Amino acid sequence: MDYCGDFIELLGPDISTKILMNLVSPSDLIRVSLVSSSWHQFVIENGLGKQLCLKLFPEISGIVHTIEMNNLIDTVGHKQDDCDELECLRKNHRIYTLLARAFNPFVRKDCISDAIIASSTDNYPEESINNTLEPFDRIDTRASYWSSEGQNNPAVPETLLYKLMTKMCIVTEIHVQPFQAYFQYGFPIYSSKAVRFRMGHKLQSEMTDSSTSSNKWADDELIWTYTSPEFPMVQENCLQKFKLPEPVLCIGGYMQVELLGRVQRQEMDGLYYIWFSLSLSLSLLTFPNH
Repeated sequence: MDYCGDFIELLGPDISTKILMNLVSPSDLIRVSLVSSSWHQFVIENGLGKQLCLKLFPEISGIVHTIEMNNLIDTVGHKQDDCDELECLRKNHRIYTLLARAFNPFVRKDCISDAIIASSTDNYPEESINNTLEPFDRIDTRASYWSSEGQNNPAVPETLLYKLMTKMCIVTEIHVQPFQAYFQYGFPIYSSKAVRFRMGHKLQSEMTDSSTSSNKWADDELIWTYTSPEFPMVQENCLQKFKLPEPVLCIGGYMQVELLGRVQRQEMDGLYYIWFSLSLSLSLLTFPNH
């Protein structure tokens, strides 16, 4: 047989799409698009990159609009003001093939980029949120921990906000450790009763780092796409691991830790505090930034 013809042209778009959707690797779809200019155009115009990505990772189906509208994955050659329909299809093809290829089943621990803000700080900067990024509860001879302000009401919550190393990751497990005041009588542990986690993305402007600022801006400038159940905390000075009910796709790279309820009064002033040393580490699957 000297000539078999172009099967996409012979079979038509519907059957050709069904066949190509049986591919199991995004790399294979990229190879398909390199066969010829007509195959490349067919892949783009029919959104096969997006379809394959959603087939491989159905958990992102609820946030595809956010990915496309907020340009959460930067792609080479894309201009923010592109509005031509074909150019939009090309942009989405780059986004979704990149997303599908970028999945890396590597669990990493060094996933916190910045400690952004705490809802309160007792003594800034000595007891700031930045101390929670230290791997130990002591630096030289100095204790390293974050402390909330004291409260008469033990029900007053606190929040800690962090920026992750990557805009896109799948979070599976979060680790939190309260701080034991080894320099106070009785070695009290200033833990919260429970903890809850939120993940989301930035709405508009860049946030500024200030542990003394109001936490109200978080509601104005961040959109939370996931809120975990409440996890009870053990009143012990140990790394406590909280496995999420199912892996969570974090789009945008922001994580909030909500500390719910207070347990320990401080003897010198009779107020309830929450102190944390290693406040946050994660077990996650990462998508690299681009």
